[in-house]
Amino acid sequence: MNWFGKSKRSDQAADEELLQRYREGGDLEVLGELFRRHSSMVYYVCFRYLQDSEQSKDASMQVFEELVKKVNKQEIRQFATWLYVLTKNYCLMQLRSAKKMQHVSFDEVVEFPMTLHPSDHESKEKDLSTLEKCIDKLPEKQKQSIDLFFLNEKCYKEIVELTGFSLNEVKSYIQNGKRNLKICMEKNREA
Repeated sequence: MNWFGKSKRSDQAADEELLQRYREGGDLEVLGELFRRHSSMVYYVCFRYLQDSEQSKDASMQVFEELVKKVNKQEIRQFATWLYVLTKNYCLMQLRSAKKMQHVSFDEVVEFPMTLHPSDHESKEKDLSTLEKCIDKLPEKQKQSIDLFFLNEKCYKEIVELTGFSLNEVKSYIQNGKRNLKICMEKNREA
């Protein structure tokens, strides 16, 4: 029993029902209700990492936006656990990016635009656009593993926990995904 006198099982069943309703109908009100059920937990996880009340409130709203993007892309066995990991990872990414920003010198910021030749910038933009298209073409499990490993900077263990894939599957999906991305990128450069 939890503090509200309900069992964890009934809470989990209610979460599953709301999640299913959202996935079937796409109604953000339903997803909002599901999020509100766990918003205190989200705030306290944010506060534990960010150590600031206002930043934690802002981060909680950003986690909801992340939720909207990711809830249909991942298999979720226990929503509360999945949301906890999503929140923790969001906060860690914020701390990492804040740390990176502190180490950028003024000279780097000022000089950076001068060092890029316009065609280099256009070439990078084109490559990034091609990469996004190639990632979208990957089989779903490879795409999910590549996204978590490279774009979200998760380790193998975290990917196993988030997806439910075995460690060997994660390694295989990443290796095969990298190979498929390389092939796709090369085809697009030749075209």
